[in-house]
Amino acid sequence: MHISQHPTHTLDLRVRELRQLFNSLDPAPFLNKDLDRACEAYIENWALSLPHDCHLHLTIHVELLPSASEAGTLVGDAIHNYYGYKIELVRGELRQLLRLGRLSLGIGLVFVATCLLLAEAITSFMPGPAAKIARESLTIIGWVAMWRPVQIFLYDWWPLKGRIKVFENLRFARVSVVQA
Repeated sequence: MHISQHPTHTLDLRVRELRQLFNSLDPAPFLNKDLDRACEAYIENWALSLPHDCHLHLTIHVELLPSASEAGTLVGDAIHNYYGYKIELVRGELRQLLRLGRLSLGIGLVFVATCLLLAEAITSFMPGPAAKIARESLTIIGWVAMWRPVQIFLYDWWPLKGRIKVFENLRFARVSVVQA
């Protein structure tokens, strides 16, 4: 499928004033403003339900619009900058998760090796059913220690990659501001 063949999905947002889109407690200049939490959640929930390979278009209908052309550029830049920032945050989360996974894997491998060596030593020095129970217990405990790294490397990383893709789509979304 060529890039031009990807579908475009449009979200229509309706607000009274442009400032409703942004966090009123954010002291940053307009281009770096945080989105209002409700607005952010609405946009992201919409984008999460769409395929990752689609194009996005946000149309913001504003009742009290000072200048559509200037507002369109400013709001578009603000939204693009905001989602660029969120991409970096999630990439940081992913790096931390993978670092934790590597650390957990190292600890888990040492622990499982120790448990398996102890299990072998116990059965070598102590015959009988108690030794078998101890051996099986150490084997199970050792492999349970591998649960967390396996969970990280099989399951925990891909939702973060999915969020990065959604935020990349939002970062490059076409943004239009029109009079309501």
